[in-house]
Amino acid sequence: MQSRRKFITQSSLAAAAILTSNSLFAEMQKENAAKKLIILHTNDVHSRLEPFPMDGGRNQGLGGVAARAELIKKIRSENNQVLLLDAGDIFQGTPYFNIYKGEPEMKAMAAMNYDAVTMGNHDFDAGLENFAAQLKHVNFPVLMCNYDFSNTLMEFKYQPYKIFKKGKLKIGVTGVGIQLTGLVPDSLFGNTKYLDPIQKANETAATLKKEEGCDMVICLSHLGYKYSDNKISDMVLAKETENIDLIIGGHTHTFMDAPELYTNKSGSGVLINQVGWAGIQLGRLDFDFAGFNPKKLSKSHTVVVGKKTIE
Repeated sequence: MQSRRKFITQSSLAAAAILTSNSLFAEMQKENAAKKLIILHTNDVHSRLEPFPMDGGRNQGLGGVAARAELIKKIRSENNQVLLLDAGDIFQGTPYFNIYKGEPEMKAMAAMNYDAVTMGNHDFDAGLENFAAQLKHVNFPVLMCNYDFSNTLMEFKYQPYKIFKKGKLKIGVTGVGIQLTGLVPDSLFGNTKYLDPIQKANETAATLKKEEGCDMVICLSHLGYKYSDNKISDMVLAKETENIDLIIGGHTHTFMDAPELYTNKSGSGVLINQVGWAGIQLGRLDFDFAGFNPKKLSKSHTVVVGKKTIE
């Protein structure tokens, strides 16, 4: 009788231990899931709302907002924590912009639920006033820390940064733009003042990391990936910053097969990525903040819009 009672007691304890173990494992999985982030990004889409025509060209059938929207919808259906960002030059390049001045582009991005964008030089092509007017069609912020829009129609229609909460993560996002003088007619950017992008990016990133306690700081950049001269680029920015973790670039239409890693002034790594132009590709970066190696890039994809994913 004693042995039977002992057996029952031991069995009950074992079962309780298994249930507790399973519960802890499930809790750990839930905790780890709350520390994963997928970043989707585009740049230099240049009003390419439809796919390239089937004319035998290299890009035939690629791009288009319908195919991009389907990809984004599928990824979001499989993952809870997703950020969708754009690094500028939304406008210019097809008759849609010539006729409608950016309205369909903005409406399409709003329908895809972009989280934030920055501005490129071609976003001034119908004038700063036009860009400001088109923002009535969107529900996402324009992020820019090195353009001073005081005394323009953009003055109250942009932000230097925004903090996004995804699960247990705080993600800070800012934006930097290229020097407009000599690239854009003065009449199109008006009273916009260009400020040093490295200085302003450093100031903003320090606020996000040290004061706001962000787990990650992302810079949407329209500076261009790199140049043969001393012009400020993403590569220069990466080396001269201290608190930026990821630069999502534009302007140079650079197709990068995978993000490139640079070392910043404090000895930490900074990733740079860019996905060409015309919406041909959708960038995807999967980050894992769990465990002892926070902000680990666990996987990067180049998603070819209208074609199979390249791993």
